[in-house]
Amino acid sequence: MTSNVSRILKEAREQSRLTALDYAQVIFDDFMELHGDRQFADDGAIVGGLARLAGRPVTVIGIQKGKNLQDNLHRNFGQPNPEGYRKALRLMKQAEKFGRPVITFINTAGAYPGVGAEERGQGEAIARNLMEMSDLKVPIIAVIIGEGGSGGALALAVADRVWMLEHTMYAVLSPEGFASILWKDGSRATEAAELMKITAGELYKMDVVDKVIPEHGYFSSETVAMLKEELIAEIEVLSQLPLEELLEARYQRFRKY
Repeated sequence: MTSNVSRILKEAREQSRLTALDYAQVIFDDFMELHGDRQFADDGAIVGGLARLAGRPVTVIGIQKGKNLQDNLHRNFGQPNPEGYRKALRLMKQAEKFGRPVITFINTAGAYPGVGAEERGQGEAIARNLMEMSDLKVPIIAVIIGEGGSGGALALAVADRVWMLEHTMYAVLSPEGFASILWKDGSRATEAAELMKITAGELYKMDVVDKVIPEHGYFSSETVAMLKEELIAEIEVLSQLPLEELLEARYQRFRKY
């Protein structure tokens, strides 16, 4: 069991995984990226914009990791600042105004914990996203495509459906952080990961996530095609629900925890 968790932890963090922008370009048509939070800056760790899915207008938002050192520096290693979460919220409220479903792709170790981020209201930005997404009046699907770490991931995952790729992780904090708190020894991360139940299979059994998408490699056309097909079908189902029923089901989904 431990070796399996260790393998999944390693694969979830693999740099060669498809990024949020990759998925935006291979799954959707006419993706057009939008920038800025209209307050402070454009955070490279969160990307988003307009696209079409099987002809339907949608809003796509993702947490973006880099593919090399220079790119990772630009993307802050996939750790968003508050302006990134505010950009995401701006795009979600725009989607709500025009009736576009929202699809998020999540891959982050967590929100950036720097002094500047805290001074600019990191906690408030995450909390506001949680509040606004819980009542956003359009369908939302969140997909964990790598790491789903802490509130930094949850800030884009208050959704009607939360899915995970097969070899990804979703947790309240990193296994290293858990081990450091519990045993004062970060080297026991694998042991911590087993206790935390962070893998897609375990979380599906506990009804924390709604679907696990099988993976066939880090860049598998089969995986991409399956994810696209599932998104098209699920958006169609969610879009047909009365608004009151959609929001109540979303509320009850998170209330049960």
